[in-house]
Amino acid sequence: MTVAGKLSNYVEMKKKPRLNFWQLWNMSFGYVGIQFGFALQNANMSRIFETLGARVENIPILWIAAPVSGLLIQPIIGHLSDKTWNRLGRRKPYFLGGAILSSFALLIMPNSPSLWVAAGMLWMMDGSINVTMQPFRAFIGDMLPDEQRTQGFAVQTFFIGISSVVASALPYMFTNWLHIANTAPEGQIPPSVKWSFYIGGVVFLLAVLWTIFSVKEYSPEEQEEFNAHETDAAAKEGADIKLDTRSYHTTGAILLAAGLILSGLVYSLHWDKGLFILTFGVAFYGVLQIAAAIRYSLRKVDGLVEIIYDLQNMPATMKQLAWVTVFTWFALFAMFIYTTSAVTSYHYGTTDAKSDLYNDGANWVGVLWSVWNAMAAIVAFLLPVLARKIGRVSTHVICLFIGGLGLISMILFKEPGWLLISMIASGIAWASLLTMPYAILSSAVPHRKMGVYMGMFNLFVVIPQILASAILGLLVHTVFHGQAIYAIVLGGGAMIFSGVLMMFVKDAKSERDSNAQSVAGSH
Repeated sequence: MTVAGKLSNYVEMKKKPRLNFWQLWNMSFGYVGIQFGFALQNANMSRIFETLGARVENIPILWIAAPVSGLLIQPIIGHLSDKTWNRLGRRKPYFLGGAILSSFALLIMPNSPSLWVAAGMLWMMDGSINVTMQPFRAFIGDMLPDEQRTQGFAVQTFFIGISSVVASALPYMFTNWLHIANTAPEGQIPPSVKWSFYIGGVVFLLAVLWTIFSVKEYSPEEQEEFNAHETDAAAKEGADIKLDTRSYHTTGAILLAAGLILSGLVYSLHWDKGLFILTFGVAFYGVLQIAAAIRYSLRKVDGLVEIIYDLQNMPATMKQLAWVTVFTWFALFAMFIYTTSAVTSYHYGTTDAKSDLYNDGANWVGVLWSVWNAMAAIVAFLLPVLARKIGRVSTHVICLFIGGLGLISMILFKEPGWLLISMIASGIAWASLLTMPYAILSSAVPHRKMGVYMGMFNLFVVIPQILASAILGLLVHTVFHGQAIYAIVLGGGAMIFSGVLMMFVKDAKSERDSNAQSVAGSH
C-alpha cells in the first residue's frame, strides 16, 4: 500500500472518543452480577447435588452443562447480537434477556425438589449466564478505541476478582455473621446456601440493569464510520461470502467420519466419557460444514453459512491466540480440579476426607482461592500501565511465565503458608488471561463480527477443559501414582509453554500504531 493509501486509512476514519473512568465502570458493572452467578454456581453446585442424593463419582457428568452450553450458546448469541439493532441497542437486549433468566434460575435453584430438577436448573442457569456474558466481551470492543480496550477489559477483570471473593464467601458470612443455619434435614438445601442464591439473583439483575441504563451504545452508522478500514476476508458477510462447496463437502465428510470413529474408540476402550463431547463435536461440525455447503449452493447465505464461514476464516491473530489459550486453560483446569487434593495430600499429608487435618487443608485452600481472586483484582489496574510501556503481547508473556512458575512452586513449598506466594503468582496470570487476550482479539476482528468471534474464542477455553478432565485423571491414576501435586506441576509447564507461544502472537493494534507512525514520519 502506498504512503498516501496508508494515510487515508488514518485520516478518513472517524476515531472513537475515549471514555472516562466512571463510564468504564458503568460499562462493565454488569459483570458483578455475572460473576456472582458463576461464583455461586462453582462454589455450591456440587454441594447441592450431593445434598439431593448425587453420588460423588457422578457429579462430573452433572457439571457437563458448563462446557456444552458455552460451546453452543456463545457463538450463536455472538452472531445474533452482531445482527441486532433495536430500541435497547445492539448488545443490551441480550444483557437483559440473559439477566432475567439467570436471576430466575438463581432464585429457583436452591429450592430444587430433586436432583434432576437441580441439574436442569444448572443447564438453564449456565446457559442464561452465557447469554449475558458473551455480549459483554464484545461490548468493550464496540464502545472503546483500541488504545483503551486493555483498560476496559481490566475493569471487567477487577469486577470478576472482587465479585468472586464476595459471592463465594456468602454462605460463610450468613452462617458466621448473621447466624443463619448452615445445615438442614437430609435432602434439603441449608438456609445459608438458599439466601446466598437469593442475594445472587437480585445482585445479578440489578448490576446488569445498571449497565443497561447508564451506557448508550453507538448506532450501526457510527460503527461504520469508526471502522471504515476493514476489508479482509473475516469482515465479509451476506452476499460477499464465497464458499468452495467442494472443499466444504470433503472436509465435512472427513470430520464426520473421524468423529464417529473416535467416538467408537472412546466407547470401546472405556475412556473418559467427557471425551464424547469432543468426538461428537467433531462429527457435528462435519455435518454443519456439509449443511453450510448445501445451503450456500441453494443461495441461502444465512446464519449457519455465515457462522461456519467465520470460523473457517478466523483472523491470523485469533488463530495464534487460540493455541496460547488452549495450553493456558489446560493449566488452569489442572489447578481448578486438583488444588484441594494436592494441598491436602502433599502439604497436609492426609487423604482422609473425614479427618480434621483434611478439613483444615480444605479450609486453607478456600483462603488460597480468595487470595488468588483478590490478587487478580489488584493486578487488573496495573496491567494497562505495563501494556502501555512494553506492549500487550509482552505483558501477557511475562504474566504467563510468572503464573507457570507459581504453579510449579507448589511442589517446592512444603509449608502450607508459603503457598500464598504460589497463588499470588498464578493470580497474576489469571488477571492477564482475563484481560490481554480479549484486548488483543478485539483489535484483530472486524467490528461487524465482534460478537461472533468473541463467542468462537470460547471454543479454545472449553476444549482444553474437557481434555484436562479426561487426560489428567488418567495421568494421576497411572503415571503420577495418585499424587495430584504432579498434575499441578504439569499445568505449570503448560502455562510456561503458552507463554512461549504468546511470544509469536502479532498484535494488530501494535502494527497499526507502527504504520501510523511511519506515515507520520514520512510527512
